[in-house]
Amino acid sequence: MSRQYTLQRAPASRDGGIHIDYSAELNEQQLAAVTASPGPLLVIAGAGSGKTRTLTYRVAYLLENGIDPRNILLLTFTNKAAREMLGRVANVLPIDASGLWGGTFHSVGNRILRRHGTALGYSSGFTIMDREDQKDLIDAVVTSAGIDPKEIRFPKGDVLAEIFSFVVNTEKPMEELLAEKFPYFLPLLDKIQNVRERYEQKKKATNSMDFDDLLQKSLSMFQQHERIAEIYRRQFQFILVDEYQDTNKIQADLVDLLARDHHNVMVVGDDAQSIYSWRGANFQNILEFPKRYPDAQVFKIEMNYRSVPEILEVANAAIAANVRQFRKHLSATRESKALKPALVALNDSAEQAQFVAQRILELRDENVDLSDIAVLYRAHYHAIELQLELSRRGIPYQITSGVRFFEQAHIKDVTAFVRVVVNPRDEVAFKRMVKLLPGIGNRTAENLWRSWENSLTAVAARDDRGAEATSAPTGVSDPGYSFGERLGALTVPAKARKSWEQLVHTLDEIAPAGQPNMPSEMITSVVEAIYDDYAKANFTNYELRREDLNQLAIFARQFKDVHEFLSQLALISNVDAEAAPAQISDKEAVNLSSVHQAKGLEFHTVFVIWLTDGMFPSNRSLDTRDALEEERRLFYVAITRARDELYLAYPQMRLSGGYGDVFQRPSRFLQEIPNELVEDWQVQRR
Repeated sequence: MSRQYTLQRAPASRDGGIHIDYSAELNEQQLAAVTASPGPLLVIAGAGSGKTRTLTYRVAYLLENGIDPRNILLLTFTNKAAREMLGRVANVLPIDASGLWGGTFHSVGNRILRRHGTALGYSSGFTIMDREDQKDLIDAVVTSAGIDPKEIRFPKGDVLAEIFSFVVNTEKPMEELLAEKFPYFLPLLDKIQNVRERYEQKKKATNSMDFDDLLQKSLSMFQQHERIAEIYRRQFQFILVDEYQDTNKIQADLVDLLARDHHNVMVVGDDAQSIYSWRGANFQNILEFPKRYPDAQVFKIEMNYRSVPEILEVANAAIAANVRQFRKHLSATRESKALKPALVALNDSAEQAQFVAQRILELRDENVDLSDIAVLYRAHYHAIELQLELSRRGIPYQITSGVRFFEQAHIKDVTAFVRVVVNPRDEVAFKRMVKLLPGIGNRTAENLWRSWENSLTAVAARDDRGAEATSAPTGVSDPGYSFGERLGALTVPAKARKSWEQLVHTLDEIAPAGQPNMPSEMITSVVEAIYDDYAKANFTNYELRREDLNQLAIFARQFKDVHEFLSQLALISNVDAEAAPAQISDKEAVNLSSVHQAKGLEFHTVFVIWLTDGMFPSNRSLDTRDALEEERRLFYVAITRARDELYLAYPQMRLSGGYGDVFQRPSRFLQEIPNELVEDWQVQRR
């Protein structure tokens, strides 16, 4: 017969006193959450409300009340965030908290699997593969499965890794996941399933795990081995989770499993800033927390320390229309500046770019650092005209959301076709173009280039012996002599013959008799005939890249001459390259960013551009309420990045593929903001 023996908690200190005056350090709302009694706690922390401070002091409060550091688990989305919180705890409380487990879900999963991975057939020295290693292993598995990606457009290793990751993190069946996110791969379902099974076997055989395994294998081990799960349920008596609105299904399941017995779990986040469903985050986790924990206490922290009252009023109005939310009202701690957010209607995208650039220069003259100014947008292509305008005016800028638009791989891939048509001797563009075809690698591309170069030389020699030179623009193929005649004569591998014939046909189509079509028409033809299939197989974010290419074609409509179009692309790239060193040295550059990338940041002044229906919110979000509500949350995030000044801008007309200029409907989100909360700016030209 066993005996139950209970260990008593150690007293907070020898004199029983409290080291921290919590009521002096925290506002009333923060204090209530920090000092709450044990049990499930949901803390809805609005933008700029001191979420990190609340978590930090909760950890300190637990430690000061005798909780052993080893019994606390702090889960964050970056290891840096965990280190900073624990560093702050050490600054406010003279207690050794070195035994506390703090870090990302993945780092904690790694730590647990190093101890107990043998239960799943892994040794403690297993390798964690990065994405490049993972891609290489998947490519090897594809080959061993007898699949030849050169014969069919089978997804590349990067894309398969993304598909497998979504299956793990959303806990959805493969068929459902493909239908939802990669419908063009559904015909390959059986082959993809087979590759995944072989991939799992290969990982175990090589004692390797990928990043997602650190979560999936941890959960699986706990579910299969109750003895191991019980060890960690008993150890982690208090679990705290940061940015809970960004957790995915498997992360929420891990937390629920560990907290099953004691329910001492505090989750902190803001449902109004849940904007990452596209990468697997599950909005239901935070929304349904009170359903999973019926005895949960819910705290709202609504005091905002970042923005002036005028901006917060707009933010409150912007999110009000969402049905699925924990309703809250942000209140400002800062004094009013008597400056309402500006609502700015412009004629077109060019005028929108001119307005933003001019206002940026004015703000700089008003002693606002360029680095404290941000231009936010829904999609990367929204900044095309703005990048050109800033470059023309010599205003340095940096892209927070990735590489500059015209330097992205898919943009350079498609423009390579245009460059070859204009200048057949462009070796870099020629090799880039042909390597997009199945069955053509570096060596074949080099051989093809030499054959092509010899062909051009032969034609030039023939012209020298013939009549006087043609008056065609320099670099353009001779009139009446098609690309098909030249390229069709080149020798290509058998596996590439079909795609080569398509290339020949496409080049003849975009430059009949050697004369280039309009730039926009050329881009559209290349994408539809060749590049679309390539992008599906090679890019994890195919839909976004296809959207970029559609907008590139629309942007190109303003250029009647292909030389002018290519010159503008070269100009902006060279200007940006020259400006880059200065930007790095003094960091005095305007921030251009997608809203997703700007989350967690703040700026003195924020411009939100392209606020039209179909752009922001995006077209894809207009079909379902859930998607539209996430777009509205994204708009809310954009607004709450601003501390002092906010400009909401939209063009009233835009170029549209095949339809010329079309009128734009202002974003429905703008119409949900009461007129009295914004100032209408009427922009005039001199």
